[in-house]
Amino acid sequence: QVQLVESGGGLVQAGGSLRLSCAASGRTFSSYAMGWFRQAPGKEREFVAAISRSGGGTAYADSVKGRFTISRDNAKNTVYLQMNSLKPEDTARYYCAADLGRRYYSDPQASQYEYEYWGQGTQVTVSS
Repeated sequence: QVQLVESGGGLVQAGGSLRLSCAASGRTFSSYAMGWFRQAPGKEREFVAAISRSGGGTAYADSVKGRFTISRDNAKNTVYLQMNSLKPEDTARYYCAADLGRRYYSDPQASQYEYEYWGQGTQVTVSS
């Protein structure tokens, strides 16, 4: 079992920044790749960013590329999502997720169906 707890969400003006954190427990953190997803009201959950078990591989949705950065600290069992230049369309509930099926250096996956464990999410609201 893996438990994931997100934090760092809030209300920010357009152009501002937030850093989301996701603390993991229950299994060795470096044994799973991590992803961030988001879901806005009335919309499907969508991929935001993902990072490999080693931290050396990352992937981003086109909509956030160049603005968001995913990172992980395996010593602290935490994955981060640094969000800069936020836009109103970034408003959503953000979820972190764990993918236990990757090899250490394998590329992280964008499909939500590859992730076995999910956190409860943290709300991000960007005002215009």
